[in-house]
Amino acid sequence: TGSLGLDLATTIDITLIDKQVTCAPTGVKGPLTWKGQPYGALLMGRSSAAIKGLTIIPGFIDADYTGEIKIMLQTHFPPMMFPAGSCIAQLVPLPQLIQEASVGRAPQRGNQGFGSTEGLALLTVPMNTR
Repeated sequence: TGSLGLDLATTIDITLIDKQVTCAPTGVKGPLTWKGQPYGALLMGRSSAAIKGLTIIPGFIDADYTGEIKIMLQTHFPPMMFPAGSCIAQLVPLPQLIQEASVGRAPQRGNQGFGSTEGLALLTVPMNTR
């Protein structure tokens, strides 16, 4: 259809009573795949959410993440309420271009979100895939 992102909705009613960052569940779990290939994603806010005063904290979803994708959000104009099923964010899929990105044995992402898996990452992409 020409859309770059996939809409993400909350699974519960959300009430933001202050300016603190809140995590909203989506019911969507990783790993993300397309035609059998691993995909990561960039989570972004929808422009319609921003117009209403809702800020979505962007973030990357790793291709090996197996937990529930959550939306980090906040408002500078509390209180703010929106019902379950509100599409407030979008996922922009990103193909896994790197076959092996770390030196040594870095832990798999698994279901541990919001943080680094540590390890040293070296980006190398074969010239014929650029």
